[in-house]
Amino acid sequence: MLEIAAVRILVIFIFGVCGYAVRPFGVNGIAAIAAGCALGSLVVAIEWRVIRMGVERVRGAAVGLLVGALIAFVSGAALTLHRPASGAVAEFAPMLLLLIFGYVGTAVGARKGELLSVGSRPSKAHESDNELPLKILDTSVIIDGRIADVAETGFLDGVLLVPQFVLRELQLVADSSDSAKRNRGRRGLDILQRIQKMAQVSVRIVEDDFPAVREVDLKLIELAKMNNGKIVTNDFNLNKVAQLRGVEVLNINELANSLRPVVLPGETMRVFILKEGKEYGQGVAYLDDGTMVVVDNARRMISKTIDVTVTSVLQTTAGKMIFGKHDERVQVVTPERSARREQAAGADA
Repeated sequence: MLEIAAVRILVIFIFGVCGYAVRPFGVNGIAAIAAGCALGSLVVAIEWRVIRMGVERVRGAAVGLLVGALIAFVSGAALTLHRPASGAVAEFAPMLLLLIFGYVGTAVGARKGELLSVGSRPSKAHESDNELPLKILDTSVIIDGRIADVAETGFLDGVLLVPQFVLRELQLVADSSDSAKRNRGRRGLDILQRIQKMAQVSVRIVEDDFPAVREVDLKLIELAKMNNGKIVTNDFNLNKVAQLRGVEVLNINELANSLRPVVLPGETMRVFILKEGKEYGQGVAYLDDGTMVVVDNARRMISKTIDVTVTSVLQTTAGKMIFGKHDERVQVVTPERSARREQAAGADA
């Protein structure tokens, strides 16, 4: 980073020296240096913007500039033939046309640069990116795999963007010497291929990168800002940082929590008391999906299966907690008693 900044400062200095040497329009030394430094700063700003655009947009901007210059040349020639001009008008008109058409061609080419990709499959995203919502997938949600099931059901609309730097991170995980990480990376690549084969989902690999940003999470946030998209993740930290920076996030974990079965106060449920709670007399159990159940009057029922009456349900950002109470008059269902019941039922049969 320091080397790049030093080179940019050197470029601005060289433009200032050139401005002093050339002295355009007959200006004095200080004004010529200021004009040269201003032109150098403009060049550095253009270079800084170009490296953030990505390969597709740079290619599109270059082609658009060439097309705009060609249109300006043809228009200038036609204008001269139709109405010959002389003097300042004859010198100024071609330059003005070149500036106008060159700018329009560059802007349009940069915006539609992905259409110039050779050999890529046409996608609905190329035709209507401005209309369809963009959702950017991060590494964790691809490896998790549940995004494929959500997309397959049709609940995920719009265009799914997969940045090239996310693919590189997936590749690094898949090539890891750790077998667990390697399996997770290969699973992520398989999930991505599965999503790409879905007819109802539009997936696009984007080349946009941000060399000045090192962390992948921050790259995702910058990409979401640039495309006015949403980040799809199950990373808690990325979720919080993105929200602080004004980027919308779709969290798969929050979606899973919202789809858990609803338990209402007054209902009875059967749970296995695993350990004692923080308060006196409490016992703690867990449902199959990991939801914690805090039961009053159940401390003596540890390692037993009991019937619990739900008293309240607390929904938090970290998940759902269920509070209930145990009626000691209700018969406790132990594993031994359950086995005896099954044996008795078999004998009666």
